[in-house]
Amino acid sequence: MAGKNSGPRKPTGALDNKKLDDIVARAHKDRDTRLAGYREQSLRIHPLICARCGRTFLRENLHELTVHHKDHNHDNNPPDGSNWENLCLYCHDNEHQRFAHLVQGYDVNIGTEKKTVATHNPFAGLKDMLKSK
Repeated sequence: MAGKNSGPRKPTGALDNKKLDDIVARAHKDRDTRLAGYREQSLRIHPLICARCGRTFLRENLHELTVHHKDHNHDNNPPDGSNWENLCLYCHDNEHQRFAHLVQGYDVNIGTEKKTVATHNPFAGLKDMLKSK
């Protein structure tokens, strides 16, 4: 059973203007700190789309859009955003998995360019097959 005090509370005393001013000032400072971060800068500069898969993001799912450093150096944050790309969580994880193999030393040839040579020719007998028809 609802009591007599159900419903919105009414202020019991005068508002503490100093406390309210401190809260507002802290909120402004926190916002400025957030806006100075590279994620917020990248979200302002680049479209809210994953640069790999093209998935579009809205305010409701923006937390799933990450900012990836193209050179994998988190200290390289040029103001023009040239080292950033917005990636969805899945593409970002994929990118870091691919980079992890290079860091561990897999598939790395220092000083040489890795060349792959095709060993299978799917059209090997095509000329003879076309002649026979």
